Amino acid sequence: MIRLFEFDKVSDADILTRAILAEEDVNAAVDAVLAAVRTEGDAALRRYEKQFDSAELDGLFVTEEELDAAWAQVDPALLETLRQAADNIRAFHSRQRHEGFVLADRPGVVMGQRYTPIESVGVCVPGTPTAFPSTVLMDVIPAKLAGVREIVMATPPAPDGTIAPAALAAAKLAGVTKILKCGGAQAVAAMAYGTQSVPKVDKIVGPGGVYVAAAKRKVFGLVSIDMIAGPSEILVLADGKSDPKWVAADMLSQAEHDALASAVLVTDSRALAEAVRDELEVQLETLPRRDVARKSIDRNGKIIITDSLEKAVEAANRIAPEHLELCVDEPFALLPRIRNAGSVFLGRSAPEALGDYFAGPNHTLPTAGSARFSSPLGVDDFVKRSSFLYYSQEALQAVSPQIQRFARQEGLEGHARSVAARDRSAKEEKQ
Repeated sequence: MIRLFEFDKVSDADILTRAILAEEDVNAAVDAVLAAVRTEGDAALRRYEKQFDSAELDGLFVTEEELDAAWAQVDPALLETLRQAADNIRAFHSRQRHEGFVLADRPGVVMGQRYTPIESVGVCVPGTPTAFPSTVLMDVIPAKLAGVREIVMATPPAPDGTIAPAALAAAKLAGVTKILKCGGAQAVAAMAYGTQSVPKVDKIVGPGGVYVAAAKRKVFGLVSIDMIAGPSEILVLADGKSDPKWVAADMLSQAEHDALASAVLVTDSRALAEAVRDELEVQLETLPRRDVARKSIDRNGKIIITDSLEKAVEAANRIAPEHLELCVDEPFALLPRIRNAGSVFLGRSAPEALGDYFAGPNHTLPTAGSARFSSPLGVDDFVKRSSFLYYSQEALQAVSPQIQRFARQEGLEGHARSVAARDRSAKEEKQ
């Protein structure tokens, strides 16, 4: 059963503790996979797919014929839902695109900033219990909007070598370039190092289990990554007017993801806290993934009781959850006080599942308290900023003494001379 805490009597350890990684140490296993893929390439990928996914692969990539066949298999109503979700995601993320700028406010001086897309990106799509079409849309569409030229999607196949048709349909809608039948650390390695058939990418994004997380951490620097995603989290901040059935259902929507997931209620109502505790037990009995959700609720679930909504907001900011629901009468009044959250759901009619699938904001979010310093996946993750500057000869001469003085103060005579040389050349030209 979920645990209850009094906010004023609880320690940071009780409030902040959450399962960030799986209990076993996977570093040695991941190191072995990375090394094998780096040296053996495609042969290692085929071997690992047989070992981990029981799939004997002839080709490592989804063919056009497979893509067309999958499209034909998907229920038309689901296809329309995928299209609508894609439209919503595209509309939201299109507002994130930046324009560069140019400053030319001094004679002979031009400078500015420009944005250019990353050339190639790998997208990890989890395959348990099936490849998630929502993750495909959320991670690929912002990359396309940014202008990424090549997008390689990697997801583990079924034992017969197929990928879930809905995920392939989502890939086609979103604009994936290639679909690799491979998951886990081996997929990360293939996209980071490149193999005989898998192109090396510049950045790897997308969620995954502990093996994917460890592999992404280890290849960072050779390639960029979005974040190290931990188990899913939800914090429901609710007042006493909230329906305990709704609150419990929202908590279980995250608990069913993973035994390591974290579901938290923060409320200023003891009556609601106790009602939600009881309702969780009722709803768990009929939840198809109740065994997973039960472990999550018992190990990582919390109900924190405060004496005011102000204290509830304080608790939420300290926890910095991935998903934060504000189930109160005036959610927009609380929103300015929220400093740390991956995505905020306002009001009693905005359950977290709305954001997971359909509304438009991204569902690839910072976990494990990293919302204190990081952001949801978006267009910014797929572009680079470059600055540029131009000085005419006259403009450089005007500031040459200051630059030389600065360089010599730092003991870098070569820097100073690179400017002084241009001074001498300018004087010689005038003579």
